[in-house]
Amino acid sequence: MATNWDEKFFESTRGHIVTLLRRSKSTVEDLARALDLTDNGVRAHLAILERDGIVRQRGSVRRGGGGGKPAYVYELTSEAEDLFPKAYAPVLGRLLDVLSERLGLEESEALLRAVGRRLVEGKTVPTGGTRARLEAAAGVLNELGGLAELEEQDGTLVMRGYGCPLAAVTPDHPEVCRLAEALVAEVAGVPVHECCDRSERPRCCFEVARADDATQR
Repeated sequence: MATNWDEKFFESTRGHIVTLLRRSKSTVEDLARALDLTDNGVRAHLAILERDGIVRQRGSVRRGGGGGKPAYVYELTSEAEDLFPKAYAPVLGRLLDVLSERLGLEESEALLRAVGRRLVEGKTVPTGGTRARLEAAAGVLNELGGLAELEEQDGTLVMRGYGCPLAAVTPDHPEVCRLAEALVAEVAGVPVHECCDRSERPRCCFEVARADDATQR
């Protein structure tokens, strides 16, 4: 399934179909009339969109006059809706601007740590050693859109990310890494040190000093 859509996609025929289906459910005939295509041409595009998990059949309607077979109705899947551009990044960025201006950096970081701890409320945390808990913390980060793995370097456990769930705001607001740091520490049950890469392509990184149970496998 596609991971994002850009302006070029929405200029294509399949992009126009997605836009029409976002407005309302439609039959093949409805789409064909709107796009000035043949029914078979529309079906070919719908087949690709169905394969990619973007469109699905949802019931049917009787054709005009009551004759013939019912026409299938198509709609976007809930997963497809998530691929439309969202305002999350700019809104979060402006929110962080205001927090920093009104509260100052120290209080803003304290608030972000509290949010990080709140994000793991209700999560099932392993009762095993530090390694197991850190692996669980990596799983929580991955659920939020990160890509983190646990490794060991010179006696230190390191959770290394190959992406950042907050990459859109990290360059201008490095304090947001405190949120992820608090999340990892809350699940791991031990202090962690944030050493994230905040370059052009932000990546998470958290270090934990090796404890006796950290090497238990």
